[in-house]
Amino acid sequence: MLQLILWLILAAIHAIPALAFFRPGTITTLYGVAADNPLFLLMHHRAALFLAVFAACLWAAFVPEGRRLAVIVVGISMLSFLMLYWQAGSPAPLKRIALVDLAGLPVLAGVAWFAFRP
Repeated sequence: MLQLILWLILAAIHAIPALAFFRPGTITTLYGVAADNPLFLLMHHRAALFLAVFAACLWAAFVPEGRRLAVIVVGISMLSFLMLYWQAGSPAPLKRIALVDLAGLPVLAGVAWFAFRP
């Protein structure tokens, strides 16, 4: 039951960025990128990738065989953003996103422990 809850927390963390795939206006709200900016297309694609991360979390919540791969996918997503964020000097407009990912790391560690324990 704990694993289910942890995976659903990780899914929730990725739900809003994934929602931007279906509601592109969310991209402007979350990231400040206007629809007429050429980067908007890239951010819309990024939302599709978050949809994949969200789906991986839901899959792992209910299919134990998928948990190891989901840990890797979610870990790459969260850890790479945090690393890039800090390398970029911790830009203030992205602080909220970094804090959410940082708060999710203990949850990720928990599901990783369950997925990879002997």
